[in-house]
Amino acid sequence: MMQRMSSGARPMREEHTVYPTPVWQLAPTRLTLGPEDVHVWRVALDLGESVVQRLWQLLAPDERARAERYVFRKDRTHFLVARGLLRVLLGRYLRCHPRHLHFRYGPHGKPELAPALGGDTLRFNVSHSHGLALYAITLARDIGVDVEHVRPGVAEEGIAERFFSPREVAVLRALPVALQTMAFFACWTRKEAFIKARGDGLSLPLDQFDVAFAPGEIAALLSTAWDPHEAVRWTLCDLAPGPDYMGAVAVAGQAWQLACWHGPETYIATD
Repeated sequence: MMQRMSSGARPMREEHTVYPTPVWQLAPTRLTLGPEDVHVWRVALDLGESVVQRLWQLLAPDERARAERYVFRKDRTHFLVARGLLRVLLGRYLRCHPRHLHFRYGPHGKPELAPALGGDTLRFNVSHSHGLALYAITLARDIGVDVEHVRPGVAEEGIAERFFSPREVAVLRALPVALQTMAFFACWTRKEAFIKARGDGLSLPLDQFDVAFAPGEIAALLSTAWDPHEAVRWTLCDLAPGPDYMGAVAVAGQAWQLACWHGPETYIATD
């Protein structure tokens, strides 16, 4: 059974930063990242075989081994493309060859750059679903991103009752049935982005914190069961990755500047 939130946790009343729905733009030729910048990239993972092979050559042995563990070819290809493009993007920010990057992993598997390559400064997170990947990149801030392919009927499968907090379940079920699918994915992506930003993975139960997600409600972390001041340390922002997708990014701190970039994918995949 999932634990309920402690009765002492209450939503914080501070004002939350409002970020407009992002506009996806063509990336500039030269990438620069200031201390207040957050860049989110949107990339399709179904690329041509020649690009896939070039990206395969960039991967380290442990990354290739992980790719080989996927049973289905499409899943294997999506993983290696997502990981190869991560190397390409980080290489462009760091002005180094993608093959020269080295990663280390947190206690719950969150990847980060080795300190010698800027791991104490350049932060990133990756999510991909149904052939679409999002990359979130910033400086000296914890960051998490999530993208989900919207599947009709999910809100009716009892997933919310298993994983969401009691408050979130009540908000979801109070909505008209026609609005519950989009609200469910708004809640899910915001929660996933937050736990990924913290690096907790599955160790942090989703019912231990509340996010705002009702239609028209500003994306925000409202409260946590473990610290009444945690919510004001984070900013959440919805992303609009494309038709039938929902996404969100969670960033430590306030008053950062969001820029959203997209391909074409051949521009990103060549180095």
